[in-house]
Amino acid sequence: MTALTHPHGQDHDHTHHEEEQASRDQFGFWLYILTDCLIFATLFATYAVMAKNFAGKTEPHEVFDLAYVAVETVLLLLSSFTFGLAMLAMRRMNQAKLKLWLYVTFLLGAGFITMELHEFHHLAREGVTPQLSGYWSIFFSLIGTHGLHVSAGLIWMIVMVIALNKIGLTAANRSRIAMLSLFWHFLDIIWICVFSFVYLLGAFA
Repeated sequence: MTALTHPHGQDHDHTHHEEEQASRDQFGFWLYILTDCLIFATLFATYAVMAKNFAGKTEPHEVFDLAYVAVETVLLLLSSFTFGLAMLAMRRMNQAKLKLWLYVTFLLGAGFITMELHEFHHLAREGVTPQLSGYWSIFFSLIGTHGLHVSAGLIWMIVMVIALNKIGLTAANRSRIAMLSLFWHFLDIIWICVFSFVYLLGAFA
């Protein structure tokens, strides 16, 4: 009787341990998101202070291409939608579709980063660099910080696909993908604020 019940007890202990670990991971993740909120709040506050500090040099309306940035925005918004589809697939325990939508999300995110790097290159060719004025310093800092976060999210996706291939849809992997989803949607919200307050206001100022 003891030999029969012992494995069940081990499974129960393992499941309980996984749940406790997931709970700790989620708590740590929310602390991280709060620190990220503070970082972006500080950057936006600095941008508000520097919004008119052009030092007599190039102003944003002279170089911003709203149509180009709108395409970037669409890519990121679509990536949030496809990540939502990935989450639906995960809830149905459909690993194949989950990975498919993660691949699509990755491609959209990578497209966004590629366009952002091209934009930076174009601005540099126009002589617009962080050293030009206070405005451009905070512009590159804000956009660059967001871009680094998106790049980190893309690396996280690669890690999660590898983990899915190795051990499948375990409770730990489901928890990590759920946290990645929240992180990705958070970046989407930040970008909407960037597009509204930096690009739109800058283009029509």
